[in-house]
Formats: sequence, structure tokens, C-alpha cells
Amino acid sequence: MAIKDFFRFGSKKKQKRSYEGAKTSRFLADFVQQTRSADDEIRFSLRQLRDRTRELYRNNEYAKRFVNLMVTNIVGNQGMVLQNRSKDANNELDFVANSIIESRWKEWSKVGNCTTDKKFSFHDALKMVVQSLFVDGEVLIQLVKDKSNRYLFALKFIDIDLLDEEKNEVLPNGNTIRMGVELEKDTDRPVAYHLFEYNPYDYFIGTPKSKQTIRVPADNILHIYFMERPNQTRGVPPMSATIKNFKMLHGYLEAELIASRIHASSMGFITSPSGDEYVGDVAPENEYTQQMKIEAGTFQQLPAGYDIKTFSPEHPTSAFDTFVKSILRQIASGLNISYHSLANDLTQVNYSSIRQGELEQREYFKTMQKFIIDHFCKPVFADWLKMAMTSNEMNLPMGKYEKFNQPNFQPKGFPWIDPLKEIQANIQGLKNGIVSVTDIASNYGKDAETLFEQIQADKKLAERFGLDYMFEPFGMALKDNDKIQTPEDSDGD
Repeated sequence: MAIKDFFRFGSKKKQKRSYEGAKTSRFLADFVQQTRSADDEIRFSLRQLRDRTRELYRNNEYAKRFVNLMVTNIVGNQGMVLQNRSKDANNELDFVANSIIESRWKEWSKVGNCTTDKKFSFHDALKMVVQSLFVDGEVLIQLVKDKSNRYLFALKFIDIDLLDEEKNEVLPNGNTIRMGVELEKDTDRPVAYHLFEYNPYDYFIGTPKSKQTIRVPADNILHIYFMERPNQTRGVPPMSATIKNFKMLHGYLEAELIASRIHASSMGFITSPSGDEYVGDVAPENEYTQQMKIEAGTFQQLPAGYDIKTFSPEHPTSAFDTFVKSILRQIASGLNISYHSLANDLTQVNYSSIRQGELEQREYFKTMQKFIIDHFCKPVFADWLKMAMTSNEMNLPMGKYEKFNQPNFQPKGFPWIDPLKEIQANIQGLKNGIVSVTDIASNYGKDAETLFEQIQADKKLAERFGLDYMFEPFGMALKDNDKIQTPEDSDGD
């Protein structure tokens, strides 16, 4: 075989082994055949994507539920509870210092201290961060040295519309501005944010005042978003991939609802072979179509030659429920949550299916909780602690800042749907040494220290009222013949 034939045949074999998905055919003709950077893809779509997801959140039931599910399961009713973990020279927890820091943080977290507008608590701020992330795709927060509160520190939420996505240029010092974010030349680290002086989309009092931007250093700004590709400067709403299905499903449901209402309301039409006008019992003024009132148990006589044509559109169709569920499953998959949670539909779930769905969904919620803790809670705490120590509110030496800056934020827990089985499994895990009290407490949104404090407080409270505290969870070990009674063991008495 000649060398040229070898390369010719080798080329064919190589082509045959290539990816099917990369081949060109009429079935794949609508794929975008263009390579673009992350910022280039976002640049001309960001404003429209954000406007559409906001509209969905305002007016679409399922989109509203999705965002509310995120807020409820990531933040919960207690938020992220601080348990500081600073240690002394013996590597033991410094309970005194930690107690001081936790109590001061709790005080600062109340309404009136946390934000510059005095309207938010830290729990409210957490909910706003999560809501903005899943509606707008990004959150902008300024860390302000606020002299109006005793800790000299507060948060200022900045509407993401103020970050000018149309400002893109290369500066003389080599820095680049990408969609309002100024990046350092060699590191691509954000060094400043170019914000509108006034909201250019606020028409509440006439025309917006100005579209001039001001440069705000990045040192005191938290820009939180989900980065899906390297070198991505701005965030996109997580609902972006589901916008089309959300909108089309909403329109379909509206059309079916209208058709069903017509079906329930309209009975038929009166026809005449000569086309002469027929006046029924009622002839409203300024109406071209004559109507006839029909009451239950009555008969109406029509003039000679007139006939009634019934009108009975079949809506909703028999496939309505199946079709809607299919679309909602697609949407739920795109949002990383289960169908039964998004649709609020538990009609076809059993213990095994809901358990599998909840396990996967809860891992996603836990991932999002860690994201919020890493990108919001810990940076805020670090700046708060620095300012609080500077203000002498805690009487802790500034030279030991790094020692005291050891926050552990305990997020919302996820107790299981069958408490008896869960508790029995926890007991077996503790006996066999494969789980700890800390592991179990974290599933309920607590930590071991808080749990022990609560148990101790309950015992002291019982003693105060002269009651016998019969539960000793950390007392004597069970004997071999002892058995924890379960509902199955009960005789029903």
C-alpha cells in the first residue's frame, strides 16, 4: 500500500470514529455553529433574560413557587445561625470569646442595625440574596462603614440595574471594563464597579435624572452570582433555560381555561333559514347578537323555521393532565428540583419515590446553602467583626482578629419524612460509631453545643418547678435486654 493510500484510508477511519453530535445534517442545522466567550454570550442577552425572569416571578405561578422553594429550603425560618469556633492556646474552644461574639452578632442582626435603610434583619438579607440570585441571577451588596449603629457597619443592597452592562472598554492602564465590572489587567480580579448614579429605569418621578456612572472600588462590594464558565464576569438567571417552557405552558393553561369557561357557559346558537333577525326575551341595547335567557325547568317556543345549534367544545381535553405534567417535569429538571415540589403534586408518589426525589433535591439545597455561606455570610461576618472590634463593643483585642474570625454558620436542617425510622437509624449509628451527635444535630439545623445547652436548660427548668426529668439521653447505657419501644411494640393500650 502506498503511503498516500495509507494516509487516505487512515483519514477515513478517523472521520468514521468522530463524534456523531458534531456532524452536519438537516436534523442538526438549527444548532448554533459559533464559538463565543462567556461574556460575549451574556452581553446582548442579560437585560432581556433578567426582564423575562422578573416577569415570570411576578405573574407565573410555577416560577413564583420555584423561587419561594429556594428561599424556604435554603434560608428557612431561622436563617444561618452563627456558632463561632475560635480556640485558645490549648486548642480548646474559647467559650467566653465565642459567647461574646455570638451575642453581639445576634444583636447586630436585628432590624434597624443590619442594613443602611434600617428595614432589614440579617434573616431578611439572606432571603433577599437568595431571591435575587434566582430571579436576577446576581446580587450586588455594598459593605458600608455606618456610624449610625454602634457596630459601625451595615449592608447596602444595590439594585443590579445600576451596574451598567453596556459599559465595555479598555482603560489606559490595561484594565478592562466588562459589562460595568472593571477587571485587573493580569489577574482578571474585579477592582471596581461602574454604577449609575441614578437608576436609569426609574420613571416613578418623571425622566431619570442622569445616566452618568460612578466608579466604586471593589474592596467593599460583594458581587454574588453563579459562575458557569471561567472568566465569566456577570451572572445569568438560573431560570434562563426554562423561560420558553414557562411562558408557553402559561399560555396553554390560559387558553384551556378560557376554552373550558366557554364550554361551561355557551349552550348553542339560534339559526334561521331566511336569516331574519330573531329577538329573544332580552334585547340589550348596543348589542348586535340577540340573546335568550334560559332558566331551569323551562321550555321556549321558537318561531317557524328557526332552529338551535348546540355548541359544545371539548375542553379540557383528556390528555390535558398528562401533557401539563410532562412539561412541568421538563421545567423541574432544568431547575434541579423535583416535579412534585414544583407542581405541589403528591398524588402519585409513594415512600420510595418521594425518598429518592427528596434525597437528590436536598443535596442541591445543601449545595446552595454552602454557596450562600461562603459567598455572603462569611465575608459579611469578617468585615462586621473587624468593625465591631474597632468600635470596642466587644472588648476583644484587635491583635487577635484572626483567632476570633472563625465563624461556623449552621443552615436550615432537613428532618426526614418518617421520624421514627430516622431516629432509630440515628441510634444505631451512634451505637456503632459511624455518626456523631454533631452529625445528627446538623440534620435538624443545630449544632452539638446548642443541643447540649438546650438539654441542660430543660433539666434546670424542670428542677425549678419541682419536676422529675425522666429523659437522660446521655445517661447510663442501655442494658442488653433493654429495648426501645416503638409503635409496633405497643399493645394498643
